[in-house]
Amino acid sequence: MADFDVFNGDADGIISLVQLRLAEPREAQLVTGRKRDIELLKRVDAGQGDRVTVLDVSLSRNRDSLERILTAGAGVYYFDHHHADPIPSHEYLETFIDTSPEMCTALLVDDYLGEAYRAWAVTAAFGDNFPALARQKAAHLDLPLESLERLGLLINYNGYGADLSDLHFHPEALFRELVRFETPMKFLSAKTGIFAQLEAGYEADLGAMAEGSVVLETESHYAVILPDAASSRRMSGLHGNELAQTNPERAHAVLTQKSGGFLVSLRAPLSNRQGADDLAMQFETGGGRSAAAGINHLPEGDLDTFLKAFQGAF
Repeated sequence: MADFDVFNGDADGIISLVQLRLAEPREAQLVTGRKRDIELLKRVDAGQGDRVTVLDVSLSRNRDSLERILTAGAGVYYFDHHHADPIPSHEYLETFIDTSPEMCTALLVDDYLGEAYRAWAVTAAFGDNFPALARQKAAHLDLPLESLERLGLLINYNGYGADLSDLHFHPEALFRELVRFETPMKFLSAKTGIFAQLEAGYEADLGAMAEGSVVLETESHYAVILPDAASSRRMSGLHGNELAQTNPERAHAVLTQKSGGFLVSLRAPLSNRQGADDLAMQFETGGGRSAAAGINHLPEGDLDTFLKAFQGAF
């Protein structure tokens, strides 16, 4: 019997697996990548009796591969909060899926484990741009929330890029460092070098956001184009998160230039976390969840069409 752990390379995916493997240590083949490398089940060659655990990866974008794995006789445990309809029914599939706007995968795992590693779940919620939810879940605990918020942000920051060469740490390597520690506080005390490297990269990239060109700005919509640079690719999603927190009544689109088009990060207004996934899925490479979604490649010729759809969606 073989085990596979398949997880998104962002804070939510990595920390979801950290919690599970702290509770249930297991030698498994790790399958992950940068945040937008989401069709991860294509890389899983599982057969009869194998176990596949999937964390924070869109079922909609992996449906065919999931059906292939189930048909081969492998058992699949699926934790996620992205668009998933319809969720298939199969004797070998167990799902823990909640697409509510105020939910992240790490908190689904936290519920599954009976809050055993709540400090890690709180860190993931901060990283996935749910600060109010993170504080709510930490209300009865004495946790250093400012430090956990910064750690969650930096782990999430590390996941963004056009390819793995843009990242400071491979998500698999970062997971292996984090899972050695029962709490994020112990990680922060022991691994100051990793934290310092991520923080220095983040602060350097943050300054590059001033080079963006605003292409749409109203009371309810904001869209900006960032230049084709590694700093833009690393910051695109976090820049969207920061814009959303600053202007919670406004929808945001951060478009990063790339060959022949744009990489798009979408954020629904925080006051109404709905519609980002529906908008993204109007385009061929789009996907995500109701509060935050993205388009991996928006052709240059579709920019005007996208901006009109963006204004109509929120």
